Amino acid sequence: MNQVLQDLSTPNLVTALENNMFAFFTNYGRAPHREICSTPNLIRFCTGISFAFFNGVFRAQFEPNQIDAAIAETLNYFSAQQLPMFWWTGPATQPPELGKYLEAHGLINSGESPVMAIDLSALSDEQILPTDLAIAQISDSETLKHWVRIATAGFEIPNTEFNAFFDLELSLGINSQEYIRFIGWWKGLPVVTSALYLDPQVAGVYVVATTPEARGRGFASALVLAALKKARALGYRVATLQASKMGVNVYRRIGFQEYCKTSFYLWTGKPKHNQ
Repeated sequence: MNQVLQDLSTPNLVTALENNMFAFFTNYGRAPHREICSTPNLIRFCTGISFAFFNGVFRAQFEPNQIDAAIAETLNYFSAQQLPMFWWTGPATQPPELGKYLEAHGLINSGESPVMAIDLSALSDEQILPTDLAIAQISDSETLKHWVRIATAGFEIPNTEFNAFFDLELSLGINSQEYIRFIGWWKGLPVVTSALYLDPQVAGVYVVATTPEARGRGFASALVLAALKKARALGYRVATLQASKMGVNVYRRIGFQEYCKTSFYLWTGKPKHNQ
């Protein structure tokens, strides 16, 4: 814990925020029976699940004469397995205009997300939380199955991928010290999720999802706060997340601020001429 960032003023803050996202996805790639390739030029991970979130590329850093060949090689890898993936770009990406090369190779610009952070020492304990929501940390496989079902619905993951998604999450461990999952129950039903990924410097919040019938009740905020308070209790002072358009204002109300952006480009798993 001696590497933990103590505040948001550190010069390498943006690097630390990006690195947490890299570590979260690297965790997927290092799970049993998955694949990860880490080179000085990029990190590529593949889980075999046919949904783009579970396969991808990040931390790409190319010289101009490497770009096209490296992109083509990467796309051939995913096309051979007929798997979709996201290619993430951000502050660490070189060259900064890599996105235009990705689009030229047939990837689809799917937008960008603010990368936000919060000083946990300033986190308010007075925020009003839903009184009809029971929050628990995942501690057994049956509850993990509920967690996966909510995330499947919230991220619009095809139901055909549910078993593969559950197997992946189960393989990462239920009692992992780095990857901690939370679930919320409303009227006796599991309706909302979050997850906390801890690296040596910052804590990251991921997999915030709510079932359609439970949205608009403040449940997602409550699950994010549960993760943040856990991180603070473990000695962390900075937490980060990548916000969706719907979530930005929610996170700002909690106390998050934007520090950079990450963009993502979709590859469908098919060669360009078939897209």
